[in-house]
Formats: sequence, C-alpha cells, structure tokens
Amino acid sequence: MAKPAQGAKYRGSIRDFPDFDPNQDAEALYTAMKGFGSDKEAILELITSRSNRQRQEICQSYKSLYGKDLMADLKSELSGDLQRLILGLMMPPAHYDAKQLKKAMEGAGTDEKALIEILATRTNAEIQAINEAYKEDYHKSLEDALSSDTSGHFKRILISLATGNREEGGEDQDKAREDAKVAAEILEIADTSSGDKTSLETRFMTILCTRSYPHLRRVFQEFIKMTNYDVEHTIKKEMSGDVKDAFVAIVQSVKNKPLFFADKLYKSMKGAGTDEKTLTRIMVSRSEIDLFNIRREFIEKYDKSLHQAIEGDTSGDFMKALLAICGGED
Repeated sequence: MAKPAQGAKYRGSIRDFPDFDPNQDAEALYTAMKGFGSDKEAILELITSRSNRQRQEICQSYKSLYGKDLMADLKSELSGDLQRLILGLMMPPAHYDAKQLKKAMEGAGTDEKALIEILATRTNAEIQAINEAYKEDYHKSLEDALSSDTSGHFKRILISLATGNREEGGEDQDKAREDAKVAAEILEIADTSSGDKTSLETRFMTILCTRSYPHLRRVFQEFIKMTNYDVEHTIKKEMSGDVKDAFVAIVQSVKNKPLFFADKLYKSMKGAGTDEKTLTRIMVSRSEIDLFNIRREFIEKYDKSLHQAIEGDTSGDFMKALLAICGGED
C-alpha cells in the first residue's frame, strides 16, 4: 500500500455549493418542515449538499427570516439516526467533536474508543479549536473532564494529546534513531539499559504524542531497521488495554490517516448490527477533510466501495443521507 506522500492532497466529499443563497435555502427548509409531517428527503438533500460554512449561514438566515432556531426545528422534525446525523452536520466541526468527547465521557461507562479516535487523529489547530469549543459549551476544560473520567497511563496519553502541542517540523535523523531505541527498549526487544520501565513508558508516550508526523514516520523506519519488527505489530503484542489501543491509533494515524478511518468504518458495519454512532461520527467529521481518500483506501482494502457497504448495511432516509455525504460509487 503506497503511503501518502508528505503533504498528500487530502480532500473531502463535500464542498461549497456553487450559487449558494442562504435565504433561499432557509426558505426551502422552512417549507419542508411546515405543516403536518416533514419532507425529510428535501431536508437531507439540501443539508448534505452544502458545506459546513454554508450551513452556518443558513442558520443565520433562518433566524432572521423566521425568528426561529433551525437546529431546534430540525431536532423536533427528525428522530433517531437521521436526526443525529443531520444535527451533526449542522454543528461547527470543533463543537461537534467537543460534543462527541462529552458524550464519550457521560454516564456510567466511558467510550474509550471514541476518545482515542478523536484525540489521536486531530491536528494541533483542530485540537485547539476543540478545547475552546468544549469550554464554551460545557463551562469546564476538556483536560478536567478527561482527568475525572479516565485514569493512569491512559489518562496521561489523552491529556497529552489534548494539549494539541505536537511538533510541526520535519524529521531529525539522529533524534529519530534515539526515539526508535526508546521504542525498542519499552517494547522489550532491545536490552533495557537506560533506567526503569515507568520513565521509559513516559518517554515513549512523549515520542508518540509530541513528535511530528514526518518525524514519527522516520522513527518507525528506524525501528524496523533496528529490530526487524513493525512498531504497530509490536505494540499490539507487548501492550494491552486502552494504552495499547491509544498507541496503535496514533501509529496508524501517522502511517495513513484515511486508512485508519476506512478500517473504523468497515468495523462499524461488519457482522450483525451496525455501530451507527461510530459510522455517523466518522462520516460527519471527515466529510470535508479526507472522506474522498477514505473511500479510496476502503475499496482498495476491502474490495467493495464505501457506498456499497453503506447500502448493504443501513436503510431508509439515514442511508440516503449517508450515501449523499459519501458521494460517488467508486
């Protein structure tokens, strides 16, 4: 599988709608929701064919034309999976991610997989925006929320990722060798010489959570040269639980982020029952970033298109909306 070149062109499946007129769209949505029973198809067709920026303008126009809150109206007209999907598309991305993180920490159990999926894949700028949105929407810092909801080494990894402080530079050959050596020691392939396990684990976390993507790609190459093993495979073998899952997600995201999401989408639809929450979260959050690339990775790995997978696994208006976001048959 060819790795995406540095600065590879990522593109979403949804872009700005040409000849956009927010007032006209607001009117169309108002009409679709007027009277008894709403025209769900008209709603989903319109919203899935506008970019997020344009949807924010439609919200403004709707409010000024009708003195009503579009989100509230959509919420009362729609229900279930379709409602979750459409409301997700309507939210600004950072606020959507903040809400998903909040949901993952609500109630009795924590959804560690959702926390990992979001925090391990977002860029510094995205993480900064999520922190601001979280504070604005929930009057509590994301760090405090993670602190009270997770524990131990896993908590430290998430808090480190949530600072959005990853280096932005290129690779450093000598540092990459050093980093690969730490990785080999912590993963118990090399003979440990430099200190106790806890401090090594912390160094390994620092490497995976703060080094730049280009630098980490080099570290992974050095690791193979040094040990003849792949770092991802070794983490899976030597570690366990949430810590393992978090480190594996970071490594996969560094190697090929669209492929990471393609795998998650495949798993959300595999076997009996569909994990609609994960399916929705990824389709919404990647729709304007790299969903086109995710589609390419999906068909290459699974020999069927994302479009086919969605068609085979979902139904009704929820399916129509997902297919509209997916765009294209591949």
